[in-house]
Amino acid sequence: MSKKDIGIKIIVEVSRVILGLTFIFSGFVKAVDPFGTAFKIEDYFAAFHLSSLSFFSLPISALLCMAEFLMGACMLFGLYRRWNSRLMLVVMAFMTLLTLYLAIADPVDDCGCFGDALIITNWQTFYKNIILLICAIITFIYCERIGNFFTGKSYWLAFLFMVFFIGLFIFRNYILEPVFDFRPYKIGADIAKLKDVDEGKGREEQSLLVYAKDGVEKEFTEENYPWEDSTWVFVRMETKVLKEGVTSPIKDFTITQLSFNPQKTELISQDDITDSILSDSNYVFLMLSPSLEDINMSYLSDFEDVDNYATDNGYKFYCVTASTTDEILTWAKENVINFNFCTMDERAIKTVVRSNPGLILLKNGVVINKWAGIEIPSEVELDRPLSELPYGQMIDVQAENKRKLFYICAIFVVPLLGLKGLDFLFFRRRRKHEKAEAEESAQE
Repeated sequence: MSKKDIGIKIIVEVSRVILGLTFIFSGFVKAVDPFGTAFKIEDYFAAFHLSSLSFFSLPISALLCMAEFLMGACMLFGLYRRWNSRLMLVVMAFMTLLTLYLAIADPVDDCGCFGDALIITNWQTFYKNIILLICAIITFIYCERIGNFFTGKSYWLAFLFMVFFIGLFIFRNYILEPVFDFRPYKIGADIAKLKDVDEGKGREEQSLLVYAKDGVEKEFTEENYPWEDSTWVFVRMETKVLKEGVTSPIKDFTITQLSFNPQKTELISQDDITDSILSDSNYVFLMLSPSLEDINMSYLSDFEDVDNYATDNGYKFYCVTASTTDEILTWAKENVINFNFCTMDERAIKTVVRSNPGLILLKNGVVINKWAGIEIPSEVELDRPLSELPYGQMIDVQAENKRKLFYICAIFVVPLLGLKGLDFLFFRRRRKHEKAEAEESAQE
């Protein structure tokens, strides 16, 4: 092999690894939180005036997570090299053009390409896509030089396992809370501190004066604008942001308690109890539902059990929803529910928990625990005060995340290594045997 061929091979393999790992990471972190990806897709629909298509957001989210992960895995392991390299080139060409538009027009805050795990600006996304597009072009031109980890006869088994793995992972995060929580309301988060961040602190701006001369506009500062040159005509003043200030990761976390008459037919008063909840030194349960009309009723009795448990042990329990007052009264009457109802912004509720309903446990404004509706503690499990139960204890989130990541990687890698062993023992050995037989036949 010539030096030129070696150089091309190295470039192809580096491009393959960059593309594969980036797509795997992007698909994986989206699959961690398919609802969060769906919310970002809704933002895209709104930006392009296609809000009527928002009901497609969740299916598109699931397909996008799966497609990105599988394309990256196929590229990394050299599966279906020709077709996958073509598909990646088409995807990257489209995404590069799209992110260029997003960087210029700025219709959304961030592209959401890495979910909530890694938030980058639209311009950073565009520059990233330029690099990936170059890699995609290289792998497209030299797709035959991409190394393959499996033989052609075991491609389909490896690919089938990858589909099963990512599909099951997406489904797990669909019915439960995300296995990794990248949101500001994760376990251990101090909502009170995050909410009270001094918004805009450290922001630096510069005033620019735009003047025109001979049809050409030019920007000046207040120190060097041509105030003595009458040939320059003032056009407008602009403000340029030199440094973004501090922004609060928690917005719209405001809980308003509703008080009804004894007959539960009329609203009497509304009180902001956000500060009292976040400063409460005792445990506080928040049942969260963005819409009571769409709530999963199969879990309702479990939440009633938690409400009764909270009452018996001196804890507060609130049902927090974005439904209107009339919807709350109708729903409570139809289901004979006597919760303490509160309201909060719908997007804020969907950020705190992904399921409808979900439950979080607070103490001194810190998230102690959180559950999807399907996994909340049962009446049997809540047999002692929270101080004596594991549910009321703060876990080591970093250690827990490392453990989860290790198991997930093992579940993905170990079967592929096993398949590689079978591939080597059977398919490659058979191919060598067939080659030896062919050589013997040729000699005869």
